[in-house]
Amino acid sequence: MLGEKDGSMLAVRARVKAAWEKWREIGPVIGDKKMPKKLKTKLYTTMVRPVILYGAECWVVGQKEEQLLETTEMRMLRRIRGVTLEDKMKSDDIRKELGVCPIGEKARESRLRWFGHVMRREPENHLKQMLNLEVPGRRPRGRPKGRWRDGITRDMKQLHIEAEDAEDRSFWRKRTQAADLNLGTGASRQQAGTVR
Repeated sequence: MLGEKDGSMLAVRARVKAAWEKWREIGPVIGDKKMPKKLKTKLYTTMVRPVILYGAECWVVGQKEEQLLETTEMRMLRRIRGVTLEDKMKSDDIRKELGVCPIGEKARESRLRWFGHVMRREPENHLKQMLNLEVPGRRPRGRPKGRWRDGITRDMKQLHIEAEDAEDRSFWRKRTQAADLNLGTGASRQQAGTVR
């Protein structure tokens, strides 16, 4: 679901809509003040966030898409926490208290996991060949649209990793994993590995 003008925005909007539908399904649990926040957070990370991020490995995420994902997630986390924007509680404080890493990091993890999977394929594999395919012709004038490979390059630069690192599956997984902090889903981001 990619549009010529909108890029990945159509896909992101569709996933956000589906996530709100899932959110409404679990609404009675989320709205119950007797339920512990840890359980509500676990429901979000296991039932709602995967709906939002379905297909994220293929998205070309720009600032607008990232903003929509972030805004949607924070609206949900504020409801779990029981605060509103008027309470002036910082997003980072809410995330830290609930132990949830930013959704942008989870989307990056998904993209890099897929990239690593493709990079470990044999050179003659059609997926790997498509990854390095250069389309003939010139790009139009003006600011060029973001490409998936450009996003991957940016993601790798942020994590100080190289494409060749993908050959070592365990190292790649440690470096690219964006773990939630206190939900038992793995090490914290600071413990995710060392820079080569």
